[in-house]
Amino acid sequence: MALLSEMSDKVYKPSPPPKEKLKISLPELKSEQITMQGKIQEHFTNAGYAIPGIEKGGELMEEEKFWLSYECQLRYLRATKWKVDDAIKRLESTLKWRRDFGLYTHITPEYIEPEAITGKEILFGYDVYGRPGFYMIPSRQNTTEATRQIEFAVWMLERCIDLMDEDVESLSLLINFADKAKNPSMSTSRTVLSILQNHYPERLGKALVINVPYLVNMFFKLITPFIDPITVQKLKFNPDVVKDGIFAEDQVMKDFWGGNMNFEYDHEKYWPALVNLCQTRKLKWIDEWKKLGGKVGICESDYKTGKSGQPASTEAETPKKDEANTLTLTESLDEAAIEGVRVPLPSVTSLELEDLKLDSTEQVASP
Repeated sequence: MALLSEMSDKVYKPSPPPKEKLKISLPELKSEQITMQGKIQEHFTNAGYAIPGIEKGGELMEEEKFWLSYECQLRYLRATKWKVDDAIKRLESTLKWRRDFGLYTHITPEYIEPEAITGKEILFGYDVYGRPGFYMIPSRQNTTEATRQIEFAVWMLERCIDLMDEDVESLSLLINFADKAKNPSMSTSRTVLSILQNHYPERLGKALVINVPYLVNMFFKLITPFIDPITVQKLKFNPDVVKDGIFAEDQVMKDFWGGNMNFEYDHEKYWPALVNLCQTRKLKWIDEWKKLGGKVGICESDYKTGKSGQPASTEAETPKKDEANTLTLTESLDEAAIEGVRVPLPSVTSLELEDLKLDSTEQVASP
């Protein structure tokens, strides 16, 4: 009977965001910051604008106007410490990269599916702030083609964004190093790192890492002194995500993570459900975006809720203020520092000791 009960409570599919989530308190933008955003908006809406470096068809496509939301512009401003020219250059670099990378063309669910067969990367549940849970399980690596591995990681990150409700702009990364992992090459890791660093600013809410192997432990010991203190707060090693108040029990996996969701990866059930959920949400947003004018600079919260409201600042997490877990943004983030430790964590174990310039007998404490 116990076995039947366990089988009956298994979960195989992702779910939409919960209706209830804790709020992140956002400050109003300063007048000069509003002016900066206005300059970026003006730049991308000038008549005859074309993306630099694209010889033909450089005018903004519908998908690109949708991507260039109000919040997107602010994310890039924060990432460049409110330097308008730098923010514009980075936005244009990303616009060109998204085309060259194939996000609007060849990286489709059908093309990328072979990478998903074993469930090495899974989107499941949401933390207490409504941020999607992005699980990485390196031991489930099933392919050797570096290019498609990179494309898969980016595709999954894009799906994370599809699962972000209004007032949510970042994700919670959960990495489990249990079991022996088949890690990507260093070149693959560097490529993923570069993509995240340059084209996905301010998308990390938490990075939760468990079962950290010795070599990864050494790596973090080495880089911790060079990481922005706010970034260090985002990294949690061997956390109890439920007791620590990061996830509710019904939003996190039971195995390894301590939740009560008895999730089992069954590709035939999970994959079509994920694709359908994300496509449905995205198409609805685009429809609402068109109703709001279908132009650059529309607020994400407006098209996600179907309501037109005042622009909201972007989120960034600081330590808890009180027992209600209300967060306040107190300073801009150094995004280059933040992104230097984002998603390539599962591949760090492919480093050789000689690369770290450490003797193999040296003892390194946990960060």
